[in-house]
Amino acid sequence: MFRMMQNVTETLSGRVGIVQMLGLTNSEICGNHFPAFEADPQQLIDRVRQATPMSVTEVFERIYKGSMPALYKDEKINLSVFFESYLDTYISRDIRDLEQVANETAFLNFVKAVAARTATVVNYEALASEVGISAPTAKTWLSLLISCGVVALIQPYSNNALKRIIKSPRMYFLDTGLCAHLLGWGSPQVLENSAMSGAFFETWVVSEIYKSYLNTGKKPPLYYYRDNNKKEIDLIIYQNATVYPIEIKKNTAPANAVKNFAVLNALEKTSEEDLFTDVTQLKTTVGTGLVICLANDVIPVDKKNWYVPAWLI
Repeated sequence: MFRMMQNVTETLSGRVGIVQMLGLTNSEICGNHFPAFEADPQQLIDRVRQATPMSVTEVFERIYKGSMPALYKDEKINLSVFFESYLDTYISRDIRDLEQVANETAFLNFVKAVAARTATVVNYEALASEVGISAPTAKTWLSLLISCGVVALIQPYSNNALKRIIKSPRMYFLDTGLCAHLLGWGSPQVLENSAMSGAFFETWVVSEIYKSYLNTGKKPPLYYYRDNNKKEIDLIIYQNATVYPIEIKKNTAPANAVKNFAVLNALEKTSEEDLFTDVTQLKTTVGTGLVICLANDVIPVDKKNWYVPAWLI
């Protein structure tokens, strides 16, 4: 792809469409072709009739294996050999083509450092310190991973009515199989019981929703929220002046589900009319909230919030 784009000398504006293709979604692997994920209870209930339920073990087997199409075409492929070959090809060809990486070993260490920090707020100084490079280099290299479709950044949700929000984006690996290989996890069972199981589960959920929009030719309308008081919403879908908050919990039935949505009080400020007397276009509505977890069915938490099984994404 990089060689092809480098050889294009014209803008081709209006004459060409570029579709970003990442790994397979879980619905594609299962033989379904669901539309972009939305926080619509009726749509989710309709999906239950088509989707194949997955146990906790099956979900983590999918997370561990990742989404590379070749791995589902040939079930006999050795995962370790496959990912090592992928990294070798990726670094020696694609990255070298972009001529931005002089030290391949340092770059691979950087990729591992990013993998270890999946589902966290970007901190260029910390990444640079771990690898022994400068912060500007870390920023350049992370941008490279984003351009190559290895990592996605989820920007913080902001609105003039919201104050004291965290400004830095969050980063997510877009293939959990590659991420697990880089960090040396030996099996799905070890990963499921590890200290990073929650981060991997969140990464998988976010990447699945992210890919569902790209597959329909849409820019993912995804954000997250965290303020200086550490009130946090894992993911927000923002569409049609409505924010749909999503909590991601690696449990079969998360405790204190309603408490998980207590932070919504912060977002409710965006819908108060008296704050928007002169800028009514900024007024937003807080829509249906979801707790995406390892539940067995779509279940209402209260009149506005729902449990959603991760395998429905």
